[in-house]
Amino acid sequence: MVKRTTYAGLVDEQYLGQEIDLAGWVQKRRSLGNLVFVDLRDREGIVQLVFSQEINADALAIAETLRSEYVISVHGQVAARSEQAINDNMKTGKIEVEVTDVEILNKAKTTPFEISDNITASEDTKLKYRYLDLRRPEMMAGIKTRAQIVKSVHHFLDDNGFIEIETPDLTKSTPEGARDYLVPSRVYPGSFYALPQSPQLFKELLMSSGFDRYYQIARCFRDEDLRGDRQPEFTQIDLETSFLSAEEIQALTEGMIAQVMHDEKGIDVKLPFPRITWNEAEARFGSDKPDLRFGMELQDLSDFFKDSAFKVFSGAVADGGQVKAIVAPQAATKYSRKQIDQIQDYIKRFGAKGLAWLKVENDEVSGPIAKFVKEQQTELINKLDAKNGDLLLFVASSKKVVADSLGYLRNFFAKELGLIPENEFAFTWVVDWPLFEYDEGDQRWIAAHHPFTMPNEEDVHLLDTDPHAAHAQSYDIVLNGFELGGGSIRIHNREIQEKMLKALEISPETAQEQFGFLLDAMDYGFPPLGGLALGLDRFAMLLAGRDNIRDVIAFPKNSKATEPMTAAPSRVAQAQLDELRLEVEPEKPEQA
Repeated sequence: MVKRTTYAGLVDEQYLGQEIDLAGWVQKRRSLGNLVFVDLRDREGIVQLVFSQEINADALAIAETLRSEYVISVHGQVAARSEQAINDNMKTGKIEVEVTDVEILNKAKTTPFEISDNITASEDTKLKYRYLDLRRPEMMAGIKTRAQIVKSVHHFLDDNGFIEIETPDLTKSTPEGARDYLVPSRVYPGSFYALPQSPQLFKELLMSSGFDRYYQIARCFRDEDLRGDRQPEFTQIDLETSFLSAEEIQALTEGMIAQVMHDEKGIDVKLPFPRITWNEAEARFGSDKPDLRFGMELQDLSDFFKDSAFKVFSGAVADGGQVKAIVAPQAATKYSRKQIDQIQDYIKRFGAKGLAWLKVENDEVSGPIAKFVKEQQTELINKLDAKNGDLLLFVASSKKVVADSLGYLRNFFAKELGLIPENEFAFTWVVDWPLFEYDEGDQRWIAAHHPFTMPNEEDVHLLDTDPHAAHAQSYDIVLNGFELGGGSIRIHNREIQEKMLKALEISPETAQEQFGFLLDAMDYGFPPLGGLALGLDRFAMLLAGRDNIRDVIAFPKNSKATEPMTAAPSRVAQAQLDELRLEVEPEKPEQA
C-alpha cells in the first residue's frame, strides 16, 4: 500500500503536474471503453481519477473491476480538466488524477443504501449500518463540526485559566431530576452506583477545593423519554467558577461561543448577547427559549376584551386569565376554515379550549368572531398593527395556557410562512427565572433548574415565607429557539441550602443522607460560585444545520433508546446476574 500524500478532497490546482498518492473509497465508476473515470471519496471530499490505455493498461484493467465502496490506493499525476469538464461545485473540480498504479485494499458487498446525501432509508436501517451511514458527506460534516466545537472550546478555556478535570462516572443516586441509570455493585450486593445526570455536585466541591475555574467535556446520562433533541447519553460543555458574578460568567460564555462561531462558521457574532427576563420571554414570545430571528410577538388584548360581549374572552379576563393574539402576516388567503380548525387541535395539548381567528381584508375583519368586534374593528386592526391579508389568531385562558398555545403557533406559522431567515444565529440570554415550578404530573413543586440554585438576594427571605414566589440567579443561553445551555449562581451557604431543600419537601434526614457530603463541605469555607453547562450535541446540531442530534453523534440511540447496530440494550448471561445477585422477573403475558 502506498503512503498517502494528501486527502482526495483537498487536491486542487496547487498540485498540478505533481505525482501524488491517494487512498479512499470508490464512490462511482464510469466506463467509456478504453477510458474509465472513478470518483474517489475520503473524509475531505471527492476527486476524479482517470484510467486509460495510454496512461497505464494494467491500471485500466483493474479499474474495470472496481465497484462502489471498494477501498483502493492509487498513484498518479494531477492534470487539469478540459474546459468543458470543469465542475465549479467541487473543490477538486478543475483537476483530475491520471492514475498509473492502483491497488485494491478491500472489496465491498452492495451496501443496503447508497452512500450519498438525501437518501430515503429508514432511521433504523441507517443506525443498524451506522458505520456506512457515517461515510455519507452530510454525516461526516456533522461529526467534523462537533469536533471543531470541542477544539475551539478547549482552546478558549485553556487560554482563560480554566483547568480541565474529570469527575466520576460511577456516583450516588439522588432523588431530584430525571430517572438515573443504575449500575449494580458486585462487591456490595444490593447497592448501586448511578451514572451522572451532570457533574453538578462534584464541580461545586472542586470550587471548595480551590480550583476556581473548572471545565470538562462531560458525558451525562438520563433515563427519560426521548425526543428529537434528547438522548439517554449526551455530552455537555461543563463550566464552574468561584468569585465571579452571573454577568462575568455570561461574558466568559459569550467569548467562548464567539470563538466557536468564528472558528467553525467564520462568523463574528455581536457581543454582548441580548438579555431578557423569563417573564418577558413568556409574555412576548410564549416561550422560555424564544427564537429571535423573526417577530410575530404575542400581543396582550385583555383590556381590549375585558368588557366584550364575547364571553369566552371577557370571561377569561374576569377569571384572572388573559386574551392574547399573534398576527400571521399575509396568511389570510393561505388557510381555509377547515385548516385552521385542524391547527386548533394542535394546541389542545396545552389546555387551550379553542382558537379564535379573524382575517383582515379591505380594512375589515371577517371570521367566526367578527360580529363581536365589528364596532371596534378599526381600533383592533390598529392595535395589532395588522395589514390587509393578515390572519389574526387569539387564545383566551390562563397565562400559562395562552403562552404555551400562542408560543407554539408563533413557531408553527413562522416555519409554514417561511419567515425564519436561513444561516442566521440569534443568541440571547433568558435571566431571572422562577426558583420553582409546579410539576403537573407529580402534583408538586420542583426546582426550575436544580436544588442548588441561589435565589435572588432580595428573595432569600421568601424561602421562609413564600418560597414559590422567589426568583433565581439563573440564566439560560438560547439559540434559534433551542435551549443551548443553562447555569446559575449556586448556593454556598449551608443555612440557605437547607431552606431550599426544605422548600422542596426534602426532610433533614433525607437531605443529610443524599447531600450530606455537600452540606458538610459548606461548613469548611465554601466560596461563592457559579457556572453553566452547554449541550454539545445540540450546539453541533444547530451549527451543522441538522434537525436531530442523532446526526452529530457518532453512535446514537434511536427513538426507543435502543442501538440497532449492536442490539443494545440486551439480555446478559445468567452467570453475570448471579454474580451481581440479581433476578429478572419474567415478563407478564398481556391480558387478552
